[in-house]
Amino acid sequence: MSDIDTNHVGVLLEQIASQNQAVLEAVGDMQLKVALLPTMQQDIAELKQDIKTIKPAVTATNRDVVGHEHRISRLEAA
Repeated sequence: MSDIDTNHVGVLLEQIASQNQAVLEAVGDMQLKVALLPTMQQDIAELKQDIKTIKPAVTATNRDVVGHEHRISRLEAA
């Protein structure tokens, strides 16, 4: 092989090594993100349950406030 061919092969090998390193970094980042998914799914399930509990409480509180406002208006009018 000539020096030009050797240099060309060397440059190609460097590029391939660089690309492989980039792929490995990307895969490593994806592994970290995927590892968080089960925890996130559990958190979302807990949030859904909390919302199912909070929603009726807020609705009941709103009804109470409307009722209080109505009673207060009647007392003020009297």
